[in-house]
Amino acid sequence: MKLLCVACDEAMKFVATSNSTHGDSLTVAFRCPRCGHSVALLTNPGETRLVYSLGLSVATGGPPAPSQPLEFVRATLAEARPLWTEEAERRLQRVPEFVRPMVRESIERYAQERGYREVTFEVMDEARARIGM
Repeated sequence: MKLLCVACDEAMKFVATSNSTHGDSLTVAFRCPRCGHSVALLTNPGETRLVYSLGLSVATGGPPAPSQPLEFVRATLAEARPLWTEEAERRLQRVPEFVRPMVRESIERYAQERGYREVTFEVMDEARARIGM
């Protein structure tokens, strides 16, 4: 990726980095070598964690980058909720409304712990038998 100066179409050069006092944002500054125009990129906390998880060598004084590339992305994907089949959703609708969110969360957690990407009728039965719902 290159940052180009809008004024003269020259590739911007890296100048400096800094991070917030809490380490939740990162600023990267660039300057055009031809006309001197400057720009800065400011990341939000999620983007900052992504930069660290990719192991990019940005000297910010923050925590060291994780040892595994894409560790943050993998961890985030692992936390993704499993999909529900239409049949399982219909069955869940038969659960009393006031406990439905708790039942959904319990079944999803059960499915995630076992590596299921989808909640099916069978997964619901299995969870019910093991959890005791």
